[in-house]
Amino acid sequence: MKKITIVIATYNRAQSLLRILRSVVGQTAPAASWECVVVNNNSTDDTEAVFADFVRENPTFDLRMVTETTQGLSNARNCGIAAAKGDYIAIVDDDETLEESFVESYIEFFDSFPTAMAAGGAVKVCYEGTRPRWMSHFTEQMIANPLDLDIAVTLFPKSRVPAGGNMAFRREVFDRVGLFNPQLGRNGQSLVGGEENDLFARLRRAGEQLYFVPNAAIYHHIPDSKLTDDYFDRLSYNVGVSKRMRAEADGCLEQLLNKERTKQLASYCLALLYTIVLQPLKAKYLLRMRKGIYKGVKQL
Repeated sequence: MKKITIVIATYNRAQSLLRILRSVVGQTAPAASWECVVVNNNSTDDTEAVFADFVRENPTFDLRMVTETTQGLSNARNCGIAAAKGDYIAIVDDDETLEESFVESYIEFFDSFPTAMAAGGAVKVCYEGTRPRWMSHFTEQMIANPLDLDIAVTLFPKSRVPAGGNMAFRREVFDRVGLFNPQLGRNGQSLVGGEENDLFARLRRAGEQLYFVPNAAIYHHIPDSKLTDDYFDRLSYNVGVSKRMRAEADGCLEQLLNKERTKQLASYCLALLYTIVLQPLKAKYLLRMRKGIYKGVKQL
């Protein structure tokens, strides 16, 4: 059995898939210790042909594609988990590239921490164009989800969880707490998310801790298409929708509404500070984000 399986769900991003696959075969870990499972979630572009060509060009690596015909990121990830042969399963996205120490770092972590069930690594942001002037720490968290907690292995604080694009598990986790919820997560052009937050919440309720593994890092590539006003507004709203869906399932909708009202008030204060230091665009988009999320939570 392989030590670790890398699962990559993909949908109509053939060239992005090719980019991450190049980083997969560039890993420092011995090729015999890992495999990579690509889940094709009904792509209509040349994803299959691009993958087949890459496999022919890299015959010494264990690369394979499986197909999930039920649309949705959670469905695709669940398919990849079912197909995985590794003791450990690392889940990444097709719009990323992996640090060359990614596989080696996760193997070393799980081998060294035999009771650890789940972990996440650093997320570094790569803008394919220019980072917008309106981008602040808060709006960047929503769009790109950068993550860097420490220079050494440490526990995630209770307020944080691993990024959805860089998480790893012992395979038995999914027998204990279940798979990703298909009602959550990207689906075609839908921007509803939250499936990883839901899974990590179940893990914590089961008494498990979440670990940060700094050297298991990925680079998250952000195209200009994710920096438009239309995308920003749709993403903000759907972040709120996914929060409401999880809160309704957990029976804590009123607590969520109170929390979001508090965040709105805090955002007004932060926006005032941005304006005072002559960064009005950051103030504008912070309030725009918070308004969109609240509309999604309230489903206005």
